[in-house]
Amino acid sequence: MPYTVAQKLIAAHLVEGDLSPGSEVGLRVDQTLTQDATGTLVMLELEAMGLDRVRTELSVQYVDHNLLQTDAKNPEDHLFLRSAAQRYGLWFSPAGNGVSHPVHQAHFGRPGATLIGSDSHTCAAGALGMLAIGVGGLEVAMAMAGQPLYVDLPEIWGVELTGTLPDWVSAKDVVLEMLRRHGVSGGAGRIIEYHGPGLDQLSAMDRHVIANMGAELGATASVFPADDAVREYLEAVGRGAEFERWEADEGARYDHTERIELSALEPLIARPSSPGNVVPVAEVEDEEVFQVVVGSSANPGLRDAAVVAEILDGRQVAEQVSLDINPTSREVLGDLIAGGWLSALVAAGARVHQSGCMGCIGMGQAPARGRNSLRTMPRNFPGRSGTEEDAVWLCSPETAAAAALTGRITDPRTLEDSHQLVFPRPTMPETFTVIDAMLTAPLPPAQAREVELVKGPNISSLPELTPIEDHLEVPAVLMMGDDVSTDEILPAGSRVLPYRSNIPRIAEFAFERIDPEYPARAAAATAGHVVIAGRNYGQGSSREHAVLAPRSLGLTAVIAVSFARIHWQNLANFGVLALEVDDPADLEHVTAGDTVELDGIHAALRAGRGLTARIGGREVALHHRLSPRQVEMVLAGGRIPLAAREA
Repeated sequence: MPYTVAQKLIAAHLVEGDLSPGSEVGLRVDQTLTQDATGTLVMLELEAMGLDRVRTELSVQYVDHNLLQTDAKNPEDHLFLRSAAQRYGLWFSPAGNGVSHPVHQAHFGRPGATLIGSDSHTCAAGALGMLAIGVGGLEVAMAMAGQPLYVDLPEIWGVELTGTLPDWVSAKDVVLEMLRRHGVSGGAGRIIEYHGPGLDQLSAMDRHVIANMGAELGATASVFPADDAVREYLEAVGRGAEFERWEADEGARYDHTERIELSALEPLIARPSSPGNVVPVAEVEDEEVFQVVVGSSANPGLRDAAVVAEILDGRQVAEQVSLDINPTSREVLGDLIAGGWLSALVAAGARVHQSGCMGCIGMGQAPARGRNSLRTMPRNFPGRSGTEEDAVWLCSPETAAAAALTGRITDPRTLEDSHQLVFPRPTMPETFTVIDAMLTAPLPPAQAREVELVKGPNISSLPELTPIEDHLEVPAVLMMGDDVSTDEILPAGSRVLPYRSNIPRIAEFAFERIDPEYPARAAAATAGHVVIAGRNYGQGSSREHAVLAPRSLGLTAVIAVSFARIHWQNLANFGVLALEVDDPADLEHVTAGDTVELDGIHAALRAGRGLTARIGGREVALHHRLSPRQVEMVLAGGRIPLAAREA
């Protein structure tokens, strides 16, 4: 039968299961990616497993999130990560090299490969014709140890792109259009595969923009074909020999279909405080703006910064606006200098920051309270910027530049009349700057075995992961609504992330944006506790801390209407029972503090998908989506204790 690109990639890496959507499959993993906010736990997990050396084709540890060095914690963790990369055979990218996803695409991404990463935006590598999936850190650690990646096989959602993008509309508006139509959970259980004649005008970096924010749609992955645009990109970064053509067969069929007519698109923007809250820029014009931030993995290309520079060339940003430029790698910074674009930005009043995630993860660049901040970033969850009462909007580089120039949210198309601007088309160099020396290659095995891990005082061991009891009678300490993000479960930012290697300390911040009293009430429930939520619980970041921190405080189970994919998997990996209600109306009578009773848990989980709880004295029908393999994992207390038991 004719295959789509995604089906070809899955079939080429299938080691367990079959191609029936919804069934659990095991996939061979070629490459892995970790970053510093999640990588310290991954390295501790490798140590706990006693791994001698990674068994993947290639694994890379990046430092791109926790770059602020306001005390010793972050630099000490960077030293630990360097030593762990040397000990276990990983490539290492130190602080200042750039954001992991575009750097990985430039140096290591190759068509036809599988990549998993402990960062939800790992899916950006789908731009090169890869099957790239964001997962929890333990999934990555197991892949490094040679284990398959287990996933429920997604359906394939074919999105046909036709027509040509108008002036002042770019790749960011394409994915914002997807979010406008489908919201933050519209891609759940699906791989999005883009195809059609509209691809002809989208470069590999344009495709990176679209694939990156597939995470915001809740999709497992986003896939583009490896075609001439990918070949041209690989040649431009000096790796043309690694090109392989991966395209859908004629007559390939998708489980779901959609069409976007590119010529019909207009500039779009996501209002505070969700990537799914998308409206046309023209509908919200004239809102005053105080900050504009350009950069991040969602708009990482040279073109994205250059177009801002050409709009602002010879002009000044509005008086009250802080225009912050985050070059996404040393190499992009070099090309901005060589092309004269950096000088134009500096002369226009821009503030140029180091290459890294920066304000995207709340690591500096916090806006003033309640003052509009326009960003070319992928997420605007409440408080993620580092300011609790923030007002963050997500937009394209063109819309960002227009706001920086006018001081107000401005449809960039109006600049042609108001500022006598023509739509800029920056000329890209035939070859991009490539600095191979900025990446440290793995040590030879014999030399690697002599490396001692460098552990600072802020690095603690993993918490004890005890088996789940057969009977639970525990309080529901939190009752939450829909779309609770991992930023709300366990915040990021410069105040919290320095404790990423210290689970007891970081647990003190758990759920603080929802209920600051949670840690104290959780600790008081000595037999354990449950939290209850609505739809799409755990959307956003892949960080395991959002499970491990509450788990260390006694979290035993989460009851929700539905779960975001990565967080659901993380719960299972660390032995927390994820249960979904059969009828969401059953939660209408539940309040925080109600007692949750579950009896005969072990037999019920092994027997099938359904079980019944008593919550506040009422019977509530529940079900789970765990495979038999995951059931045993949860009952053992998680994947690490199960592996130790089976060793």
